Amino acid sequence: MAKANLTSMLPHSLKTETEKTLTRYTGKKIEIENITVMHGGSINHALKLSAGGMSFFLKWNNTAASSLMFEAESRGIKLLRNSLSLNVPEVIATGTAGEHAYLLLEFIQPGIPSETFWEDFAVSLAGLHRHTAISFGLDHDNYIGSLPQHNTRHDSWVDFFAEERLEIQLRMAVDKGKIASSLARHFGTLFQKLHALIPAEEPSLIHGDLWNGNVIVSPSGQGCLIDPAVYYGSREMDIAMSRLFGGFPREFYDHYNRCFPLLPCWEERMDICNLYPLLVHVNLFGGGYLQEIKNILKRF
Repeated sequence: MAKANLTSMLPHSLKTETEKTLTRYTGKKIEIENITVMHGGSINHALKLSAGGMSFFLKWNNTAASSLMFEAESRGIKLLRNSLSLNVPEVIATGTAGEHAYLLLEFIQPGIPSETFWEDFAVSLAGLHRHTAISFGLDHDNYIGSLPQHNTRHDSWVDFFAEERLEIQLRMAVDKGKIASSLARHFGTLFQKLHALIPAEEPSLIHGDLWNGNVIVSPSGQGCLIDPAVYYGSREMDIAMSRLFGGFPREFYDHYNRCFPLLPCWEERMDICNLYPLLVHVNLFGGGYLQEIKNILKRF
């Protein structure tokens, strides 16, 4: 893209700040030469920056919560990266430039999946899930999409799931008029059954937003995770969400179960887990996901 068009895609103050940051990061004078708009996200501006023979990924926005969102995402990426279990992009910087908040990352050039892509990815995810903690939650709150995600610690997964995941999203949906009070009462019935439906398991470090759009193929042909909403929770949350919106192939689940077997009857609990992302989607995008929630509640 011609240099004359850069300012129309990237505010001048943000361009200047990014170039200064990349100059410090690389140790050489950096000027942005080309910009490519990246598609797939619905919340932030996403750009591929070409500079000095290298490529970088920039998210930016000017909403009031953007700075907090990007800082939380940065912390989540670093937590995943520090697990040494799977591939995630390196965080270069996060900050503000005038009214604009930004997150600057390593750009992962899309590759071709290796012949053992899903086996390797299953092993990597199982490795992440083996990282544990003394309680469910996290030492800070973060975001799921653009919605706040509360991570107040609990000793019980069922209590955490009900109070910090379902109840908060349910209240939000009722307050916005997206879910009727009668449907909310069905959730109340479900909450009374959760301890009987969900077996106890120790906390796992999870990605938290594991759908196929957040798995990309690295140049080496391996899986790379982006856009996390991390916390210590039930690993079944990642497995369940991976089955939404197109899902992963069956071989992924087979390999995962050979590496780190899920508890008996795990497939029967997937719909319960997915009530959380479905409620999130109701709150973000409207009632198109409401019928699926109703169908799940009828079964429990």
